[in-house]
Amino acid sequence: MRTMTRLAPPPWKTKVVEPIELRSPVERRIAIGEAGYNTFLLRSEDVFVDLLTDSGTSAFSQEQRAAMELGDEAYSGSRSFFRLEQVVRETFGYRYVIPTHQGRGAEHLLARALVRPGQLVPSNLYFTTSREHVELAGGRWVDVAIAEASEPESTFPFKGNIDLDRLEQVLAVAGPDEIAYVRQEACLNMAGGQPFSIENLARVDELTTRYGVPFVLDATRISENALFVKEREPGFAERALPELIRLIADHADGAIFSSKKDHFVPIGGFAAVNDVELAQRLREQVVVYEGFPHYGGMAGHDIEALAQGIRESTDERVVRAYVSQARYLGELLEDAGVPIVLPIGAHAVFVDAKRFLPHLEQTELQAQTLAAAFYLAGGVRSMERGIVSGQHGDEPYDDLELVRLTLPRRVYTQEHLTWVAEVVSHVYQHAHAIPGLRFTYEPEHLRFFLARFAPSSPYPDLAIESRGLPALSASR
Repeated sequence: MRTMTRLAPPPWKTKVVEPIELRSPVERRIAIGEAGYNTFLLRSEDVFVDLLTDSGTSAFSQEQRAAMELGDEAYSGSRSFFRLEQVVRETFGYRYVIPTHQGRGAEHLLARALVRPGQLVPSNLYFTTSREHVELAGGRWVDVAIAEASEPESTFPFKGNIDLDRLEQVLAVAGPDEIAYVRQEACLNMAGGQPFSIENLARVDELTTRYGVPFVLDATRISENALFVKEREPGFAERALPELIRLIADHADGAIFSSKKDHFVPIGGFAAVNDVELAQRLREQVVVYEGFPHYGGMAGHDIEALAQGIRESTDERVVRAYVSQARYLGELLEDAGVPIVLPIGAHAVFVDAKRFLPHLEQTELQAQTLAAAFYLAGGVRSMERGIVSGQHGDEPYDDLELVRLTLPRRVYTQEHLTWVAEVVSHVYQHAHAIPGLRFTYEPEHLRFFLARFAPSSPYPDLAIESRGLPALSASR
């Protein structure tokens, strides 16, 4: 019998709490109907345990709160910017820092600076907004992920790796002028939060250098990727986490960060590069789209919280504590027979909706259907990562169909995770009765954010009894 992951006491204690409430089954049914069966459109007060995203939903530390008092709100020349610049240089080694309001701001600037119409961007799978910005700039996204990235039941430890043969084939056929840049994402979100290995990263670095094309990391979850390297890749077990983070960053020409994840802030991100000409182009775009190069759409106090958050993101105790929560929840679901993506990822547990709802076709939007069911059953909000967010228009799609249970950092307790596992397991026992969904409204771009749906028949009564439990509270 497998030994269950033991949640180590986290290196923090709760200081402030936010009340949350489990709405009644009738209220939940009304709420999901008004939201068009899209969990993005639910009101937060109607949600009990909110696992929609880890973006901007983590808890501040007292050090971040204190740092905010130092915020310099000068429009230009802000002391806060130069403190951020110094922290980025010390942590990641990049010389030039271009702040943005969040990660997709950095994605946008990078696409405008590097992508010309017709150029290719090879990447390990994709992230929705990253691909959208490339395509809006006239570029074409090319998937060069390894095959295991799209196999939920594979236990390969580094599903974030790039297929080196496939990448070299693309680079050799296209030539350097037809490649905008090569992108590799740390803890690959669309594959289930899966890391790449240092060995693979170094080989990608060698290939891109040989063919003369830029190599850019999506380093949003670099801390978790570094932790997995330490745990899984031979030769790195004794290396300190800050050292591994820097080693990863050193293998790329630059990186973009959505700091709303690893850096524990509700707003903010940045691009970081070594090439002075690219930095200048990015700064010119900041002036047009984000504000000014010394604040990039953030207030000075936001920048101070971000700088402190970067420091905390290199603390192995902190990273290990919240990554272990994902493992704990994933193992609860595994023991209940719920089909999930393996190995369990860094920031979330991904439920395999194809195996969960085998009676539905993918065109019946299995993952979107399942996310609505989790909310109906126990007030748990999750996110679809399947055909709704992955397909463009009428293009063919037969890829992963996942529901992401995303864990905000330093927010929920073991009791909350147990509740989530009970809810998901309960829905699994009644999966055969869950109907599919169809679109009633479909936006042109990034449809998963604002789309609305209707079920083919009424959802059954999925509500799990609260068993007299009082309303729980979440740290904030």
